[in-house]
Amino acid sequence: MTKEQLLAMGLTEEQAEKVLAASSEEMKGFIPKIRFDEINNSNKDLKQQLADRDKQLEDLKKLTGDNEELKNQIKQMQDSNKNKIAEYENKLKQLKIDSAVELELTKAKAKNIKAARALLDLSNVELDGDTVKGLDEQIKKLTEAEDSKFLFDSEESATFIGVKPGEGSDKNNASVEQQFENALKGIF
Repeated sequence: MTKEQLLAMGLTEEQAEKVLAASSEEMKGFIPKIRFDEINNSNKDLKQQLADRDKQLEDLKKLTGDNEELKNQIKQMQDSNKNKIAEYENKLKQLKIDSAVELELTKAKAKNIKAARALLDLSNVELDGDTVKGLDEQIKKLTEAEDSKFLFDSEESATFIGVKPGEGSDKNNASVEQQFENALKGIF
């Protein structure tokens, strides 16, 4: 929560600062859900690969008869494992990109991450550590463009122009009952 939200809930300035300080201290030990999901998915993939390799070793034990057939089988398994490693690395890279994009959109206060993400050009993105090159510029363009800035929360407060319901001019301040009675008099 932000300080403004706490103040809007009726807390004093001092109480809001204490709540924010306690909250930030409490959150120091936590990791973001995005990072947790990334590690959890990576762990599941690694366990599956380990199980596949154990099965391959069991199959090799059964094929110890023909040396040439065994060499071919080993070659096929090595190729298969190289392909799986490359596939896993691509999948992990894409997961990191997805996590970084979602995190940056959250930081930019996107109201709908899925909608904002659809407007980003992620076809030729590259990871630079935990960040995506060029993503900040794309998000900045979206937040400033007239046709997409509504997807993001802005710090500006909305002001409404016009008459508020229940308010009117002095001559229309007659109660609803009086207006009803006057209308009936006009009919009868």
